[in-house]
Amino acid sequence: MLVRAITAPGLRRWCRGQRGAAAACFPLGRALLGVRGAEAAVFLQGLLTNDVTQLVAAGDAPRALYAHALNVQGRCLYDVILYRLRGSTAEEPHILLECDSSVLDSIQKHLKLYKIRRKVTIAPCPELSLWAVIPGEQPGDASSLPKCADPALLLTPDPRADVMGWRLIAKKGANLSEIIPGSQVGDVQDYHRHRYKQGIPEGVKDLPPGVALPLESNLAFMNGISFTKGCYIGQELTARTHHMGVIRKRLLPVTFPEPLPGIPEGAEILTESGKRAGKFRAGGGELGIALLRLAHVSEPLCIHLAGERVKLRATTPQWWPKAAAK
Repeated sequence: MLVRAITAPGLRRWCRGQRGAAAACFPLGRALLGVRGAEAAVFLQGLLTNDVTQLVAAGDAPRALYAHALNVQGRCLYDVILYRLRGSTAEEPHILLECDSSVLDSIQKHLKLYKIRRKVTIAPCPELSLWAVIPGEQPGDASSLPKCADPALLLTPDPRADVMGWRLIAKKGANLSEIIPGSQVGDVQDYHRHRYKQGIPEGVKDLPPGVALPLESNLAFMNGISFTKGCYIGQELTARTHHMGVIRKRLLPVTFPEPLPGIPEGAEILTESGKRAGKFRAGGGELGIALLRLAHVSEPLCIHLAGERVKLRATTPQWWPKAAAK
């Protein structure tokens, strides 16, 4: 398989440009699904929130897109990142779909349900591994990545936000220190802590299937939706909410005074006066992510654990648009 990629000399220049900070490479437990064929982009176009045709457009097309697959009620089923693989102009486009590994079987069934007579093949890619690359404390600049072809890997900016660094796809067993000189393999829990600190949801715990709403989950902030692409499953509620301009709840990063084990998913978050402010989604240690009413974000908040009231603090991520929480 040929993959658009970054060559080793380009990676060395990039690493040297990170002010001496070693890049951390985190092995992700996400699955990769190949969607290939002449109609691959058109097929996915009707199932996902983003404009998939951008991936196969001529010229300087993006190499990655973030999107959600919704149910008919407009609620999130799967959060995905799409990657454009194209070995040559003569080869038909090949799209890789990244998803939570726990839903790999169900997303295959979902895609095949709508495939009908499309000229598309859908198959897992167990020979590939997926990594998140976070360059120290520097968020990185997508424009600093050279664009060259290489037969073994793909390195592209994470399409959701600059603070998430890059996504790397390589052959299983590849030597990361050769691909990104000076890099270190990190603990994946540190990657999740970084996500929670930035308020970036990922996977079924953060985005419960059939429960999470895309705009409350900050999909528009993370470049994951097109409001001009035309029809797709679940579009009606999403478009209506967007055009009304009223979003009262959003996913936000939360911080506890100290690491807390075993916070129940969906635990009620309250204001000091006892009003319901939202629900805890997931977390690790003293960090987490919660769906909160924006009206209560600046208030003191708490959660009841084992009969005790534990305080927590919500923050608005710096990478959000300036007027997002107003």
